[in-house]
Amino acid sequence: MDIAPRSAPSPRTPATHLEIEPSILYFGTPVTLLSTENQDGSFNLAPMSSAWALGRTVVLGLGREGQTARNLGIRPDVVINLPAPAQWPAVERLAPLTGRNPVPATKAEGFRFEPDKFGAAGLTAEPSHLVRPPRVAECPIQLEARAERVEPDVSGGFVIVEAVVHKVHADSRIVVPGTDHIDPAAWSPLVYNFRHYFALGPELGHTYRSQTPRSPNDSAAEQALAGTAHH
Repeated sequence: MDIAPRSAPSPRTPATHLEIEPSILYFGTPVTLLSTENQDGSFNLAPMSSAWALGRTVVLGLGREGQTARNLGIRPDVVINLPAPAQWPAVERLAPLTGRNPVPATKAEGFRFEPDKFGAAGLTAEPSHLVRPPRVAECPIQLEARAERVEPDVSGGFVIVEAVVHKVHADSRIVVPGTDHIDPAAWSPLVYNFRHYFALGPELGHTYRSQTPRSPNDSAAEQALAGTAHH
């Protein structure tokens, strides 16, 4: 039996809010692939979805018992690779794998040790310029960075990493020609939304601080917003 998809609530429809206790709060964040260096000089690759940028610093939230957290606590070099939406199967191939051997008891059931994460995901390691871990060649955006601070979070189950970005690599097809700007109309991150993978939808508008060209849809969106404000 076909089930029609549920449409998003209209902004003009009064909301009825329920008090709920969701098991997770991944309310729509970009997926990243973190490449770090293991103790034996090999490299680990791990997916994660708790990352945000503040200037040239990217804040990462990691499980305390994972190989990535262990690596960054000793060897601070890291590449923050941003996959495109079509690469979600490669991300999911990494999801049940860990670089820890033996597998930590805190890992969810179904995890297994895998020393060759790049090979298991079907991804290509590409040399970095400033840090030791390789970049993921297939990812449109790659950030070479170093972890300057690695601290436990308030719960004790995670660590918070502040990584300073030293070099940015971007696929030429998503860069505004002749500039250093990512073209937001050409780039969509892979978004992790309550353990489901999504891409961005159509552009709705832009902030007044945007340095990229205006979208043809902007004027229509602004008119619609103005019309809503008058009601």
